[in-house]
Amino acid sequence: MIFNLENSVNLRVSLPNNVDIELYVKREDAIHPIISGNKYRKLKYNIEAAKNEGKNTLLTFGGAFSNHIAAVAEVGSVYNLKTIGIIRGEELVSKIKDNPTLKHAQDCGMQFKFISRTDFRNKEDLNFIENLKNEFGEFYNIPEGGTNSLAVKGCEEILTEEDSSFDYICAPVGTGGTLAGLINSIKANQQVLGFSALKGDFLQEDISKFAKQDNWKLITDYHFGGYAKINNELITFINVFKALNNIRLDPVYTGKMLFGIQDMINNNYFPKGSKILVIHTGGLQGIAGMNNRLKQKNLPLIQ
Repeated sequence: MIFNLENSVNLRVSLPNNVDIELYVKREDAIHPIISGNKYRKLKYNIEAAKNEGKNTLLTFGGAFSNHIAAVAEVGSVYNLKTIGIIRGEELVSKIKDNPTLKHAQDCGMQFKFISRTDFRNKEDLNFIENLKNEFGEFYNIPEGGTNSLAVKGCEEILTEEDSSFDYICAPVGTGGTLAGLINSIKANQQVLGFSALKGDFLQEDISKFAKQDNWKLITDYHFGGYAKINNELITFINVFKALNNIRLDPVYTGKMLFGIQDMINNNYFPKGSKILVIHTGGLQGIAGMNNRLKQKNLPLIQ
């Protein structure tokens, strides 16, 4: 299988203590095991652009457990493209074999360059990019997380006409590209809710750069202390959701989003009779790495 868009179906799901609310999950995670959910959507037109520009090397940026790094590496394997990952954290150079994400990317043929967190902040600096070109030759540059105008264009295709009956469209937010695409494609009577995986509300500006409508809201209350931070309560919720619906959630994005939706339902945020569509953006490859961390802390594992 390469990509199977027919697997992106809407399934009604159950939540603990549910009320008079209809909740559906769009299974974007089922499109592909690694290039799943929003990663497929974000990369679709970027791959097309790279080919049109005659570039056979993709260079991008990410952290130790980045879904984006894993997806770009997999894309390189599928399309026979060279891939380069600029990885945040020099200490990771000796830990590839112990890191499921980096190990997978390396197995797909990705070449790594590990840099300090200070240098990583220069990832959009033109001189920094020029130095990378001097080192690696010409490449097609995909930003960290994959968000650019072509990524937003791809994410605008997530929703279909059958989704116009929903009152709320919910998605997790990392860089904002997926949410912007959803905002651009919803109907006037719908609202998009973005659940931030990062602490703070600075993503408002990033989303607004690409969003063409204003019927959306960024929810910043369910980050659990910051990016990739979790606790026993979240792990329990993810495992209970899996038991109820046979759908896995990742702990960084979709798990926190659905935890937040459940809490908002319990606190009567949504009017009775509301129909909610949740976008499952994938990211399941990150569970293995998170479980390694949980084992080290003697905490329960994600099922």
